Amino acid sequence: MSSRARLGAVQVLLCGALIVTFSMGIRHGFGLWLQPITQAQGWSRETFALAMAIQNLAWGAFGIFAGMLADRFGAFRVLVAGAALYALGLVGMALATSTLVFALTTGVLIGAAQAGTTYAIIYGVIGRQIAAERRSWAMGVAAAAGSFGQFLMVPAEGWLITTLGWQAALLALAAAVLLIAPLAWGLREPDFAAGASPAPREQTIAQALREAFGYRSFQLLMAGYFVCGFQVVFIGVHMPSYLKDQGLSPQVASTALALIGLFNVLGTYAAGALGQRMAKRKILSAIYALRSVAIVLFLTAPLTPWSVYLFAAAMGVLWLSTVPPTNAIVAQVFGVAHLSMLGGFVFFSHQVGSFMGVWLGGLLYDRTGSYDIVWWISIALGVFAAAVNWPIREEPIRRGPVPLVGQAAA
Repeated sequence: MSSRARLGAVQVLLCGALIVTFSMGIRHGFGLWLQPITQAQGWSRETFALAMAIQNLAWGAFGIFAGMLADRFGAFRVLVAGAALYALGLVGMALATSTLVFALTTGVLIGAAQAGTTYAIIYGVIGRQIAAERRSWAMGVAAAAGSFGQFLMVPAEGWLITTLGWQAALLALAAAVLLIAPLAWGLREPDFAAGASPAPREQTIAQALREAFGYRSFQLLMAGYFVCGFQVVFIGVHMPSYLKDQGLSPQVASTALALIGLFNVLGTYAAGALGQRMAKRKILSAIYALRSVAIVLFLTAPLTPWSVYLFAAAMGVLWLSTVPPTNAIVAQVFGVAHLSMLGGFVFFSHQVGSFMGVWLGGLLYDRTGSYDIVWWISIALGVFAAAVNWPIREEPIRRGPVPLVGQAAA
């Protein structure tokens, strides 16, 4: 640890976890609104799915710039702006009467909000404030704590829909998400507050990007994360409707999503802790391979509430367990000075996959009346991701002597 002023680890992890609880917990339950909104508005599932797809793509695109701003000015300002956008987007989601407005609010606004309130921003703070030897573990702890919040949020969202109706439930969530702003104060980094960066910058943004995109392992990491996005967003958004189509009650879907959040606690913590002891690329390969196995078993076994719950538990362990090792590899290879930005680019690939997964789910359902094709695409992509993560190199990249930014002109 350097002599620079740092936030306490407990403070960083607690505030970060609570922020992720709100930002990811609300998002985790969006699938519960698919049928209420489409039935009330007379829209197709593809319409809802397209808005969700735009949301994921906007999240990835805005995440790059949110990461740049957080690396330059600190996470606090980005988080506050993200909370305001989130609340505005949820209000728009509740009140939109046209598909265009629904796509702009549910898609663009909430996507931009998630870019400023989720893992890339929180992990940037962890990377700068937590010692390298504990970084993977800390990322796992933050993700695990946030996942437990998701486990609590999904039943709460289902209860709000049942009690208040789907529109009022969204308005209640819009008020709740504003709690991110005061929590962000706990992540106000001392060096940023004093007008200095807590991570020495040996590269400009352009130099950092050229280095990363020219590095084979960075490309492979992005390819694998594309698959992660495809699988989890397809399942998260479309599984409730898939189960209802198969004659299971909405409570089964709500329970399944909650179980994913609960078992995600175990998976993300374990992935972060294991990342301190073994190669992170091997952890990622195993996660993707096991996802494909779990989906195959789910599709071939008789469909009952208990088979759904077992699948949800298995997928929960594997759900966001990719996040700590992926971000830890970026920090380990490239350092932390541009961590939020580079993490944002990797996450953009994740969100392109998310766009494809959620949109294809709606499109192919409307065309074929079934989700079968997308399930099998998910299986094939899991095998692909397991293969491309295996050869990733994790050691810090070797650079020649580079003057600190600002010294070159001196």
